Amino acid sequence: MRFFLTGVSHKTAPVEIRESLAFREESLPAALADLQSRDGVAEAMILSTCNRVEISVATEDNCNPRHIVDAFLAQHKSVDPESLGTCLYRHEGRQAVHHLYRVASSLDSMVLGEPQILGQLKAAYAAARSCGTVSGVLDGFVTRAFSVAKRVRSETGIGQMAVSVSYAAVELARKIFGSLSHRTIMIIGAGKMSELAAKHLRRSGAADVYVTNRTHERALEMARLFEGTAIEYSQFLAFLPKADIVIASSGAPHYILGRDDMQRVISARRNKPMFLIDIAVPRNIDPAVNEIDNVFLYDIDDLQEVVNSNLRERVKEADHAEALVAEEVERTMARLKAAEITPTIVGMQTQLEQIRAAELDKIRRKYGPFTPKQEEALEALTRGIVNKIAHGPISELRNHAGLPEGPHVIKAFRKAFHLQD
Repeated sequence: MRFFLTGVSHKTAPVEIRESLAFREESLPAALADLQSRDGVAEAMILSTCNRVEISVATEDNCNPRHIVDAFLAQHKSVDPESLGTCLYRHEGRQAVHHLYRVASSLDSMVLGEPQILGQLKAAYAAARSCGTVSGVLDGFVTRAFSVAKRVRSETGIGQMAVSVSYAAVELARKIFGSLSHRTIMIIGAGKMSELAAKHLRRSGAADVYVTNRTHERALEMARLFEGTAIEYSQFLAFLPKADIVIASSGAPHYILGRDDMQRVISARRNKPMFLIDIAVPRNIDPAVNEIDNVFLYDIDDLQEVVNSNLRERVKEADHAEALVAEEVERTMARLKAAEITPTIVGMQTQLEQIRAAELDKIRRKYGPFTPKQEEALEALTRGIVNKIAHGPISELRNHAGLPEGPHVIKAFRKAFHLQD
């Protein structure tokens, strides 16, 4: 059985090519059924995301998986794969396993260590399972990829550091407050960035959410999203002392919070710490606010520096992750190698043993009976001869198993020893 993977990703192809090859969720069942129905294809899976499209197949040894996948793409996407040049990558055997494990472990992602790709791979696997197009070799590789990804995340720090501005805000908030449970958030301005930051903070335990915006209807809409409270824009200063965390991202062309404002707010809070996240451009909060005790102000550049620092740390962790993936690939190939050659080795040993036993029976009928010591000597002599005869072929089988020519070598041995397939 051959494992073959063809694909494009953000590293090899621009978005217009990735779009042209993408498969919509509703089209997957028909596409998978067609792919598996092609001569020689035993299993098939399609992973289609905004950053990559990958087609994996397990095929019979005597067919050409590249031609099968190219014909499939030509029919379904009206594209000549050869015209895509280096945009399209193709991996087979060990290389395909290695690539699959790296993808699952987020080592090939646009954002190193992001967790989304593992969920997307699991969804692709679930779709293939529900269509009955994975069940054997490919199934084993994909499920093993999930275990490899879990090991990478548990044994390295590749996914532990924030690499988005909104996650960085949560990380900084935790440094200031420790636990975020029962903390109150105020969102000033209802932009997408503030919404993302608030979502992450809420998931991390923050309790109450106040929302204010120049357009009150938008404030009401976001408040419903967080099951929070909308505040009239003209009144938000009065509510600020209740907030532990403030996210500012309004479109105001000037500061909406100054040093004097925050001095009054922190006095009303009796100097309990406040964390201010200013992700607006131009900025909403006067930088002089940072001079006030127990007020911690971070703007978009501060958060980006946290992100950049964490990305550098993830790159360091990636070396460890790559080593783990390589180790897991070796284990997989060793298991596959054993699975490929074991039936042939057992068959050959069984046949040689049958020949040995038959020849001993002839000797016993002609010259026997033998004494126990003679029987022991004959057993030892004949077993030694058989083992020495078998040693060379078995070593050659083990050396070639897992290599591209492995199936041909195994087939030749089976033919030479008259072993049934």
